[in-house]
Amino acid sequence: MGKFVNPFTDIGFKRIFGQEVSKPLLLDFLNNLLKGERRITDLTFLDKEQPADYRDDRSLIYDIFCLTDTGEKIIVEMQNKEQPHFADRCLYYYSQAVSRQGERGADWDYHIDAVYLVAFVNFHMEGLADNFRTDVVLMNKQRGVVFSDKERFIFLQLPVFKKEADGCKDDFERWIYVLKNMEILDRMPWAAKDSVFRKLAEIGEVSNMTKDERIEYDAALRHYRDTLNVMRGAENKGRQQGLAEGRQMEKIQTAKNLLSIGLPTDQIVKVTGLSIKDIERLR
Repeated sequence: MGKFVNPFTDIGFKRIFGQEVSKPLLLDFLNNLLKGERRITDLTFLDKEQPADYRDDRSLIYDIFCLTDTGEKIIVEMQNKEQPHFADRCLYYYSQAVSRQGERGADWDYHIDAVYLVAFVNFHMEGLADNFRTDVVLMNKQRGVVFSDKERFIFLQLPVFKKEADGCKDDFERWIYVLKNMEILDRMPWAAKDSVFRKLAEIGEVSNMTKDERIEYDAALRHYRDTLNVMRGAENKGRQQGLAEGRQMEKIQTAKNLLSIGLPTDQIVKVTGLSIKDIERLR
């Protein structure tokens, strides 16, 4: 068990970013993410307004939903495992956060608040190449300019981030370093000089949990690890089956080649390991 929570679990992620006491941490992270564009001074958690539950597995996919002081809605997600049509899935659930704004009543004039999706992607996502950060916006294709600033996706591809603590050049990179390595850290870097990381150490330290919180976290951590192990096992089994099928195809092709030059069946059996029946079916 590490000194700090694993942020790749539902409870660990929510503890760092999704509770009222951790609001300063989320504000700091988002302001570093959007540095040079705008500054958020306050936000409100919108758990009750969150789009319909779409978690395939709570230990692998989860989110928080908040409203900034200037009206933007921000969805912050942690995606731990790739899934088919992942980009389409993001667009679908993002669109729900937009379309639900039309439930305001008959007087609604189609004005919408901006919605940002910030996704921590804990795998190599198709279409992002080796970019750690990818910003996706609605563009005017002919002019190459932003068509609307109301829609935005920010994907943070965590496996691509390779920097060590001493190589981080700004607070945003320090945030990413800590989130990637938090569970194995013996101490919180930069905590001595930065109040945000001191707060992160306080909130994220496992020993600061109540007994009930610790029991819940331990269960979530076990479930997270078990789920990943099961999925890895299925992937390994699939790879092994693929290799076995490949070896069988090679034997069949070898048998076909030997048949074409007139080699007797008994010798082909010795060379390929195929049965007589298998070889006779190839004639």
